[in-house]
Amino acid sequence: MAKKLQKWEMFARAYLANGLNGTEAAKSAGYTEKSAHVTASQLLRNPKVKAVLAALTEARAKKLDISADWVLGELRKLAGYDAGSVFEDDGSLKPISQWDSSARAALVGLDHEKLFEHFGPGQAKHVGTTRKIKLADKLRALELLGRHLKLFTDRVEVTGMEGLAEKLNQIRKQKHGNGSN
Repeated sequence: MAKKLQKWEMFARAYLANGLNGTEAAKSAGYTEKSAHVTASQLLRNPKVKAVLAALTEARAKKLDISADWVLGELRKLAGYDAGSVFEDDGSLKPISQWDSSARAALVGLDHEKLFEHFGPGQAKHVGTTRKIKLADKLRALELLGRHLKLFTDRVEVTGMEGLAEKLNQIRKQKHGNGSN
């Protein structure tokens, strides 16, 4: 006999099914629509919900055979493809079957249009073909790999903090001077 799911557990399952949209997941789980966004925020901080989300995510990744190594390998392909390898020496596009695996993996879009010259009603002659390809953004793939390897550090510069320590000390003295804790 199947176990009846708790509302918070239904939320966790709906959260993954609804593309990580907490408000929609809360509604799907039966929480009131009026406060769904607040409820979702609270539930996402709940240790039980976090544990269910982690277990479900791990199970999904295992089922789909997705691992960190696989993701990094795919990013490596996108970062390392040679755009020149998809062209013939004369500049024409090679058939996709002749592309290497990295270039095929980098293919994001392909438009293929036959061009005709019309010379009478219902009469046309094929005069050429236009092919447009869109390949993956190498810089983005390199950026993601660099972040993974912690090659870049984001630094935040904070200004206007002069005298902050002195002001905090004054506030503490005032609190203690008034008998407050």
